[in-house]
Amino acid sequence: MGDIINLNKFRKERQRATERRTARDNRARFGRTGADKATDRHADDQAERALDGKKLEQREGEDTHPETPAPPKAR
Repeated sequence: MGDIINLNKFRKERQRATERRTARDNRARFGRTGADKATDRHADDQAERALDGKKLEQREGEDTHPETPAPPKAR
């Protein structure tokens, strides 16, 4: 006969291995430090401010698409 194996220990060890693998994947995916997140937020804020600084302001009464023909005036 073969060796006697405690199936509960085998099942628990297999579950632990799966949990370790899942934890490793999650650390790789979500394991960013607060400094990394702050750096990214700062870079995003700078990019947004730079983009906002380059936007053209629309004056009141101006058409947003000047190449489209204006509607005919009512008589």
